[in-house]
Amino acid sequence: MSWINSLMARSLGRKPKAARNAQPGLVFTAAPPPKPAPRATEGKPAAEAFPRFHSTAGDQLSPRLTDATAAARVKLRSAFTPSQPITDRRLFAGRLDVLTTLIRSIEDQRVHVIMYGERGIGKTSLVHVLTQAAQEARYIVVYVSCGAASTFDEIFRAVAEDVPLLFHSGFAPTTEQAEKGGSLADLLPPTQLTPRLVADLFAKLTGTRVLVVLDEFDVCESPEFRRNIAELIKNLSDRSIRTQLVIAGVAADLTELVEHIPSIRRNIFALQVPKMSTAEVNHLVENGEAHSGVTFDKVATDFIVSVANGSPYLASLFSHHAGLVAIDKGRDRVMVEDVAVAVEQALTEFRGRISKQSLAQIDQATKAGARHILGVMAGAAQFNNGRFDERDVDAAHPNGPSAKATIDELAANHILLERQDDEHGRSYVFFEEAVLPYLWILAAQKRFLDERKPGGGDDGAAVVKAAPEKPEAASAVAGRAGRS
Repeated sequence: MSWINSLMARSLGRKPKAARNAQPGLVFTAAPPPKPAPRATEGKPAAEAFPRFHSTAGDQLSPRLTDATAAARVKLRSAFTPSQPITDRRLFAGRLDVLTTLIRSIEDQRVHVIMYGERGIGKTSLVHVLTQAAQEARYIVVYVSCGAASTFDEIFRAVAEDVPLLFHSGFAPTTEQAEKGGSLADLLPPTQLTPRLVADLFAKLTGTRVLVVLDEFDVCESPEFRRNIAELIKNLSDRSIRTQLVIAGVAADLTELVEHIPSIRRNIFALQVPKMSTAEVNHLVENGEAHSGVTFDKVATDFIVSVANGSPYLASLFSHHAGLVAIDKGRDRVMVEDVAVAVEQALTEFRGRISKQSLAQIDQATKAGARHILGVMAGAAQFNNGRFDERDVDAAHPNGPSAKATIDELAANHILLERQDDEHGRSYVFFEEAVLPYLWILAAQKRFLDERKPGGGDDGAAVVKAAPEKPEAASAVAGRAGRS
């Protein structure tokens, strides 16, 4: 049982519950004899007590179940989707200013758009909502999710297939080819496509505008593909062709995502997708409340805001888990203790994504009292390609050099960090991306619990202080980790 559950149980005057035993697995052999079937629960037959899906593949409630919470679970899953981007504009929360900026860049400035940022920051959700807005304005929108082996020829043949021939200036709507539903792909030669050839084809468009969305652009490994995209942008812009590109991908800066930037810089609008503000995370939770029917206590929402660190992915993940915890308890209101359980579940998920070596180093840092410093720095690095610098350390620990000394010693011994010195000064990079959210959540969880007093909070929720880390020297971490 997690330490937070134990502490909460004591603060509420309850004895900690022992972990429930898992149901026995199926037995396929005659010896030893199979264990007795589990007892029916609450008057239900044993077969019905066996775990089942609550809804069908068509998102309909299973007719075999009479669970009163099944409908609530289905609504909650639709309201908070941490593992999937938002595709329904009604579920889109926050980021309205960003969306407005993107639309104006496309519509008013007629430039190409490049969106970049860290994983989980909401790029794909923005792309989907932008696509819906463009389609409402009767743009022809072609969405492409790039792959590692994507080629310029493959992608733009597929794009041309989605543009009807009737928008080509050389074909009247009544011509045979247009009436038969032909597309621009019918006009392409069998030879390899080039940026100039594609631009020549799209230069013939009339009566419409085309938006080509290239999502997951960073996944493509071909430098030639990136060069061709840059050349196509230049050709389309120089000739005022009615086709614009929207490119989205994971990157720390613009040049990391698109090569040959100097030649096309004036033709693009680059946007580093920012993390969500506190108000936007609150909006995300409120929007989920409206669509799920589950409400969140104010302190519970504050806990989500504190630990999410502006990440829409984390905010949705905690809200999703906490909502399910409340529903399982027969409530339609999420309390702070439900969020605490959700945070523990998320930590278990993230810990499973971290290498054994990094896990060993994290455990050693915890024993030496350095984990909290690392957690705060992980929060700073979370939206900066895993990197933080001395200014981040000063901002988090302004009263003394001890934090800097700890960070330097960890990096010198290659404990989770690497130190880098260049013309811009000294910075530090985490070796493993999966470590960042894990360390941050641990630090934010502890800080939030430390700020809550027993019986405190707006609703009197009793949350107790987390146990402090042992204040040993960071050299103890270096010594043990070096031998691991």
